[in-house]
Amino acid sequence: MLFYLSLFALVALFILVLHRYRASIAPHIPNRVKSLFPRFNNYVPLSTFADQADAGMSSSNFDIEANMTDGDSRTGLDERGTREVMEIMHRERVNFDQARLIRHNRILASNGIDPSGMPLDSKAITRL
Repeated sequence: MLFYLSLFALVALFILVLHRYRASIAPHIPNRVKSLFPRFNNYVPLSTFADQADAGMSSSNFDIEANMTDGDSRTGLDERGTREVMEIMHRERVNFDQARLIRHNRILASNGIDPSGMPLDSKAITRL
C-alpha cells in the first residue's frame, strides 16, 4: 500500500514539474508526441512586446513597436487575448487588425451587444 502511495506522489510531482516548466520543455518535445496532444502544438509563450511584435501582433492601427520605443513598463499584451487573436488569425486566415475586430465582436455578442454598439436587449433604453 505504501508503495502505491509513493508511486502516486512521484507521478503527481512529475506532473507538477512538467506544468511549471512547460514553456522551456515544450520546444524539446518531439513532433510525434505533439501530434498526440494538439494543445502542445499551439503553445508559444509571447510574454514581451518584442516577442509579440515578431509574431505579427502589430499593425499601423495598433503599434506595439511604439510601446517598445517609448519605454512602456508593462511586460506585454494580455496572454489570453493574444492567444485568441493568434488562433483567429490562423484559423480564419485574416490579418492582425481583422482578427482583433472578430475577437472584439465576439466579446460584444457574448455581452448582448451588436457590432454597432447597440444593445440587443429589447428592453434597453437607447434614446431619451
